[in-house]
Amino acid sequence: MHNDTVFFEGLLARKGCSPKVIAHCRAVNAIAMEYVRKGSLADPGLVLAGSMLHDIGRSRTHSIGHAQAGAAICRELGLAEDVARIVECHTGAGLTADECTLLGLLPIDCVPETLEEKIVTNADNLAGGKRRISIEQDMMDAFALPRKVRRRMYRLWLEMELVRA
Repeated sequence: MHNDTVFFEGLLARKGCSPKVIAHCRAVNAIAMEYVRKGSLADPGLVLAGSMLHDIGRSRTHSIGHAQAGAAICRELGLAEDVARIVECHTGAGLTADECTLLGLLPIDCVPETLEEKIVTNADNLAGGKRRISIEQDMMDAFALPRKVRRRMYRLWLEMELVRA
């Protein structure tokens, strides 16, 4: 697995991601790597790949379906299934199969389970574009989402703060 952000930036560009999406992926990577550096048991290479590629599906769509589209791209490229799952699970605090169905997506359980999936998902929540935002801002931005989804996002943040401590 590559351990260079430049490689992943090039891959995102070749797949058609905009400079804005690539800048956001860099920001998510910077936040995610803070959790890895703080002595967590996470695989740094997997977090790097997942955080840099989490929005690769935005080369096909900017809808909520970008996560499943991105996972499909990762699989088409022959990337590790662990990377594809990070991409597939990164929206909000993940989506249950039922929530996916209600959104018109494939009925796949996309709730992050592994430490690496959780780190990237949380980092994405804390990246507003290319800048870091607070959990309070994230919760305000998520106000229109169902209460159970907001609660899941907040619980994920709390769990990741324990990893960072």
